[in-house]
Amino acid sequence: MKESRHSVDTPTYTRQLRSGTGIDAHRHDDHQVVYAARGVLSVTTEAGTWIAPRTRAIWVPAGTVHEHYAHGDTQLHLLGIAVRYNPLELDRPAVLAVGPLLRELIIAYTHTPDDRSPERDRLHAVLLDELRASPETPLYLPTPVSPLLRDLYGILRNDPADNRTLTELGQRIGASDRTLSRLFRSELGMTFPQWRTQLRLHHALILLADGIPVTTVAHQCGWSSASTFIDVFRRTFGHTPGTHLET
Repeated sequence: MKESRHSVDTPTYTRQLRSGTGIDAHRHDDHQVVYAARGVLSVTTEAGTWIAPRTRAIWVPAGTVHEHYAHGDTQLHLLGIAVRYNPLELDRPAVLAVGPLLRELIIAYTHTPDDRSPERDRLHAVLLDELRASPETPLYLPTPVSPLLRDLYGILRNDPADNRTLTELGQRIGASDRTLSRLFRSELGMTFPQWRTQLRLHHALILLADGIPVTTVAHQCGWSSASTFIDVFRRTFGHTPGTHLET
C-alpha cells in the first residue's frame, strides 16, 4: 500500500463520499467502526479487502493501515473506540452484521461527536454491548501473495464471469489444480470455490451501487441465472440485491 498517514486520534463523525472517491491509507491509535448508511464501502489493507453494504459494518483494529473506497454515493459514519475497549476481542479487520438497533445507535452517536453529556456515555455503553453481540460475517477477499494466485486473481478480477474450472485456469497460468488448491488453503484459508464466490459478491456489490440492474449483475458476475444470484445474495446478506441499497 501507499505510505500511510498516522493519526493519534480516531475521530467520530459523518462524511459524504462521492462514488469513486475514498480516504487514502492511514492508521489510528484507537479502534474504528466504519459504517455506510447509504452506498457500499470497502476497506483495504495489505492482507485484503472487506466490503460492506448498509446491513454491515467494518471493524478496523487500532494500528491497522487501511484505506476506504466508496462504491456509489456513500453516507459514511466513522466511529472511534478507545483502544482500552475491544468489544469484539478481534485484532484483525472484520465485517459485522448491523441490525436496526445498532444502525440507529451508530448514526445517533456519530452525529453528535462533541456531546459530552451523561446521556452520551450511556449511549456509548449500549453501543459497545450491541457491537459485542454482532456476528462476524464472511465478506473478506484476501489478497494473494504467491505469483500463481496473483495471476489467477488478475484473470478473474478482470472477468468475474469467467466460469473456467480450476484445472482450466491452471493450464492458462501453468500450474496444476492440485498445486493451486493447496495454495488457496494454505495462503488464503479457503477453497477456490469459496474465494471465487467472495470475489463475485464483492464485484456484485460494486455494480449494484452503480445502479446496474440485478439480472445484468448476475450475468456479469458469472451466475447462471438471476434467481441463483438472488439466492446466494440473500443467504449472504439476509435480503435481496434489489433492496439492499434502499434507505
